[in-house]
Amino acid sequence: MREGSALHVSDVTMFYAARSGGIRRYLQEKRRWLQARPGFRHSLVLPRHAALGEEAVEVPSLPLPFSHGYRLPLARRAAARALVELQPDVIEAGDPYRLAWAAVDAGQALGVPVVGFYHSDMPRVIGKACGAAAERLAEAYTRRLYSRFDLVLAPSACMVQRLLELGLPRVERQALGVDSRVFHPSRRSQGWRLRLGAGPRDRLLVFVGRFAAEKNLPVLYDMLDRLGPGHVLVLVGNGNPPPEHPAVRVVPFISDPARLAGLIASCDLFVHAGDQETFGLAPLEAMACGLPVVAARAGGLAELVDDSVGCAVPAPDPATLASGMAEAVKQLCAADLQPLREAARSRAESYDWERILPGIAARYAALGRHRELPLGDIGLSPSALR
Repeated sequence: MREGSALHVSDVTMFYAARSGGIRRYLQEKRRWLQARPGFRHSLVLPRHAALGEEAVEVPSLPLPFSHGYRLPLARRAAARALVELQPDVIEAGDPYRLAWAAVDAGQALGVPVVGFYHSDMPRVIGKACGAAAERLAEAYTRRLYSRFDLVLAPSACMVQRLLELGLPRVERQALGVDSRVFHPSRRSQGWRLRLGAGPRDRLLVFVGRFAAEKNLPVLYDMLDRLGPGHVLVLVGNGNPPPEHPAVRVVPFISDPARLAGLIASCDLFVHAGDQETFGLAPLEAMACGLPVVAARAGGLAELVDDSVGCAVPAPDPATLASGMAEAVKQLCAADLQPLREAARSRAESYDWERILPGIAARYAALGRHRELPLGDIGLSPSALR
């Protein structure tokens, strides 16, 4: 990088689609933040037809069956060539597959650092679906890939520990964030409650996310049955259609953050039974809307949720988790929710993107130190790198 020039960051991932959530949100927020600062340039490399109007470099791809919109890049070499042509100063890979290897190839060709962001604990997901032997193979693959990155970022302390246990030496925690101006308690609307079919005394419990096996939606149904009348479960997302239930309202994926925030803020509690979350972006957005959270005490959720903002329920097995979540909901609904709402909002504000993204920029700056990055030009002080 020439002295005085902008730091060019390229992101590459296959986890970007019309109805994708956390990773796409992170990339959009980071892109907005970087492009607003003269010390940075930003580019995206995505599977063709995934950009959805974004200014991005697209590489050939095919639809990935049963993935609800994701596309499979066809050629590692084409993606690496696209990255090399962009001439970035730092590359970040947001998935553990073909595009991640392309990022490694491009980084070697350009002599620039490559960051791997560990958004999903792929070995655990595979292990739960296919057994311990498959999980061990996936761990070996993860070790082989992520050892090639100059830095690995993980969104929670438990994921950092997980990667260190796999033998990866350069791992740091990097939390994700929330736009606390968009996700705000003021968006609460009686109109949303009426549209969701809630009676005046009903409690609306909301879940936002993919309707996928690792989200443990059957636990939420079990919880709802244990709660009985007066509770309505709202499921917002996409994937395999959830089973019908008289007290369940299914809302298709909402792409507009402001509209999603309005729905969330109009509910009473956020519920999440997933035990494989690496962070918990949707619960954080709910907390920003002033909702207490009842969640499994597992993965990244255990670091976001405690008794001051809701309840983290032990999850030794599905039945125990459902029973514990039902009891937690009963107790919270019988109490004054206002202190929990205020505490949830306060915690979410500490994760606002405007607080999170300067730290990510500082990591990029630290990786580029040997190219004499002018820190003042990008609004960073040397102390931000410590």
